Amino acid sequence: MKRKLLKHTSGEKKTLYASLGTIGTEVVLLTAGVLLFAAAFPGVFSDDGIAFLGFFALVPMFALIKTASWKTVTFLGFLYGFLSYTLFNYWLATFHPLAIYIAPIICSGLTLIMFTALKFIDKAFPNYGFILQGLAFVGYEYTKTMGFAAYTYGIIGYTQNRFLPFIQISEFTGVWGVSLMIALPSAYMGKLLFDWIVGGKPLLKYTLKKHIPSLAAYSILFAAVLIFGFIRMQQVDNWEVRKDWKVALIQHNADTWLGGFNQYQRNFRSMKRLSEEALEEDPDIVFWSETAFVPGIYWHTNYRTDLQMYGLVKEFSEFAKDLDVPLVTGNDDGRLEDPRLPPVLPNGQYNRIDYNAVIHYEDGELQDTYRKIHLVPFTENFPFEEEFPRFYQLLVDNDFHFWERGTEPTVFETGDGVKFSTPICFEDVFGYISRMFINNGAEVIVNMTNDSWSRAVSAEMQHYNISIFRSVENRRGMVRSTNSGITGTVDAVGRPIDTLDPFIEAYLVTTVPVYENPPKTFYTKYGDWLGAGMFYFQIIAVAIGIIILFIRWRAQAAEGRIPSTPGKSRKKNEKNK
Repeated sequence: MKRKLLKHTSGEKKTLYASLGTIGTEVVLLTAGVLLFAAAFPGVFSDDGIAFLGFFALVPMFALIKTASWKTVTFLGFLYGFLSYTLFNYWLATFHPLAIYIAPIICSGLTLIMFTALKFIDKAFPNYGFILQGLAFVGYEYTKTMGFAAYTYGIIGYTQNRFLPFIQISEFTGVWGVSLMIALPSAYMGKLLFDWIVGGKPLLKYTLKKHIPSLAAYSILFAAVLIFGFIRMQQVDNWEVRKDWKVALIQHNADTWLGGFNQYQRNFRSMKRLSEEALEEDPDIVFWSETAFVPGIYWHTNYRTDLQMYGLVKEFSEFAKDLDVPLVTGNDDGRLEDPRLPPVLPNGQYNRIDYNAVIHYEDGELQDTYRKIHLVPFTENFPFEEEFPRFYQLLVDNDFHFWERGTEPTVFETGDGVKFSTPICFEDVFGYISRMFINNGAEVIVNMTNDSWSRAVSAEMQHYNISIFRSVENRRGMVRSTNSGITGTVDAVGRPIDTLDPFIEAYLVTTVPVYENPPKTFYTKYGDWLGAGMFYFQIIAVAIGIIILFIRWRAQAAEGRIPSTPGKSRKKNEKNK
């Protein structure tokens, strides 16, 4: 009896040591995954990001999924998502105290689902599941771009914006092809890391013995991607340029949290002065940034509910009419909510709705207006007021400003025949928006944005790095006119032409190519086909995985190797024996 007791105690110690070892491994992998993910992007470690880490950032995550038990995998998924996005998007705390919680919580909700889904795939396909996991991971990334709370920051492919030959496949696949080329080897390396740490298998011998065909196939694919990239860049560089469009970009670097007439007047006069200096270099057009001129031009011109603001609008209009070149600026476009009622109601409230808009002045006249289509969730738009009235009121009480949603993908055209469209703020982080403009006839993408609230160069670099993919996907030149950065121009292969330093008051006169009859790319025609395909693939792979695991469990139960009912513990079964 004494011997049996000692043996039992020894077994308990081994179980305890094994459990502690597993927890320690999970903590190390979780920490490494969070830090590598954040370091690969512009952020707390580097304003530019450490791009090559993008190829390794997911490795600890895939190893963690293999290490985690069914009991802990969802919790680890939530923790991984929350910590990585809190560190990666630390600058959201500057925007609003609620934002640093809302975005990571939404993302962590998706990562816990992703961890569970990849765990099913790993268990159902033990030998080559890493390939399916790499594919399914891209489906998870695409999931983040869907629905009301769509959020494209943190897609792993965006870490490679400077690896120009590597990202040229985006004209076929969008950013999803780049992400896939990173996720596949990451899933494989995650498997190797797990087998080395947990299984004690020698890496080199195990690699050569088991996966030479997979490694060879990926190596050939990687080489093909690079060869295509180099050739395609040379081809696009040789395209005929119809016009080197000379643009003046005004970066007035104002504090967006300061409002009121005096601040609006200072901002206007600063932009006016910078524009007059830029005009000495004879540009074809002048661009200001998102809501650079805040007082609603249409509203105050037509209704004059504030004479002081009307005076400032009149001063702006006179300046725009005197220009010899077009002027494009962001503006708060106020309209009557109910045309049957006066602008000011008897109770003193305004009968007004507002659009985040861009207006185009030329030849002394307002030519056209674009109203933002994809609004920022929670901060610019929350369509669930009736379903979640308390949360809606919380947002209102915390000074979030809601806009009306535009519907028309406006294409502006200048007198010299250049057609361009203006995705506002984070609209250019969604591929479908720029596609919509290009398919509607735009020759140049002009992003009007204001990221100055972040007070972080890394936040502006994250946005800039994403926007570069829109040029490659659609093979169009791009202009970025911003309040505080990153202001500049990019050509059709994603190569920066000129940029201004962020957070300075300055102007930039530069050129962007307008190509002669550029063809529509595969991506422009068919959009996010790869991302959407991987989204459905992950659902099918998980469903098949669940079926395989169920069949495998039933077979083992029939042979008596495991309990015949899922609720019966293995420990109790062994005790009965």
